Amino acid sequence: MGIDRRKFLVYGSASLGTAMLLKACGTETPTATTPPTPEASAGTIKVGILHSLSGTMAISEKSVVDAEQLAIEEINKSGGVLGKQIEAIVEDGASDWPTFAEKATKLIDQDKVVTVFGCWTSSSRKAVLPVFESKKHMLWYPVQYEGQECSNYVFYTGAAPNQQIEPSVDWLLENKGKDFFLVGSDYVFPRTANTIIKAQLEAKGGKVVGEDYLPLGNVEVTPIISKIKQALPNGGVIYNTLNGDSNVAFFKQLQGAGMTAEKYPSMSVSIAEEEVKAIGVDFLKGHYASWNYFQTVELPASVKFVEAFKAKYGADRVVNDPMEAAYVAVYFWKAAVEKAGTADDLEAVRKSALGLTFDAPGGMYTLENNHHLAKFVRLGQVRDDGLFDIIFESKAAVPPIPWNQFVAETKGFSCDWSDPAKGGKFKA
Repeated sequence: MGIDRRKFLVYGSASLGTAMLLKACGTETPTATTPPTPEASAGTIKVGILHSLSGTMAISEKSVVDAEQLAIEEINKSGGVLGKQIEAIVEDGASDWPTFAEKATKLIDQDKVVTVFGCWTSSSRKAVLPVFESKKHMLWYPVQYEGQECSNYVFYTGAAPNQQIEPSVDWLLENKGKDFFLVGSDYVFPRTANTIIKAQLEAKGGKVVGEDYLPLGNVEVTPIISKIKQALPNGGVIYNTLNGDSNVAFFKQLQGAGMTAEKYPSMSVSIAEEEVKAIGVDFLKGHYASWNYFQTVELPASVKFVEAFKAKYGADRVVNDPMEAAYVAVYFWKAAVEKAGTADDLEAVRKSALGLTFDAPGGMYTLENNHHLAKFVRLGQVRDDGLFDIIFESKAAVPPIPWNQFVAETKGFSCDWSDPAKGGKFKA
């Protein structure tokens, strides 16, 4: 049972008028518990929202909260879930991984939420994973990640590596050269992503000429810039897995060193429209990013999503891939709850989620048995207005592969939660 196109259009059009009304009244983005509407007198369904509203990751995560709140508002306006309004309880992970685990425990034990939409970095996800697994609860994780994980208690609505990293490396090898310098933040996602990239380049004739990392939030990028220039004196590809505020310093100093996008093209997997706006388009014009969704996607569902978001939060705001993945996560959860006929029986909701489809802003998505979405792959290049020209788009939705097939330790493994005998990792 999926969310059909007609229903989605009803949700979108109903929310748009409400969003405009709220904007006219000066409503601002909530950062604490979102009160239920008056129609919720019969009770509410509590959900948790857990992202960084402060610290180095706030540059990216605040907007994800906005997208989740938009989806919740739309659903409430259209009648809620099982006749009840959704009550969102928002917590700040503060870009601190132990805080994420603490807040996840609070949301589950004290607030009694039935699900949580949350996290950005893999470090925050890894920090909360034992909480969700020990309590057999449910997390919807909206950001591209390094794979090598397939939990029964997590639904991954961002890209797996074969839906983002691998196709971007293939495109770079074909169009930009074979010499790569890998730069990233020093935590699990960039290091695992680069392990995958190195294995892929070795298999396809590419070469890693350098690899360096910065502690998350560190802005001392001058040594890395010097290493890149030394390793690639005539130019070459920079594959960028930096996150948070480090990107601001990196791209400003890259330009300051005269290393232009023409000679040193970078492919980023954590820089989208929101980050371009924060860093400054002058520093990013001509560089590339790999995602499943860009604001410039011209599908009807994308146009409606952009219009509704701008109506609620302001005409100057932009949307991006993690925001879209967070937005659709709320709708997938709603559909799973309605199919199960309950929000409280989490095992029933988990089983009901498998196979759902949604006509999303990025295209028709399917929630596969491995708890990941089949999604379209897109590559974009930053243009003058800070948005992305889409320079590559897959012809069909790409099935997700959580266990990487380039890495020897996980080659041949798969994940299937529809069969208890297979579960999170089995030899296919």
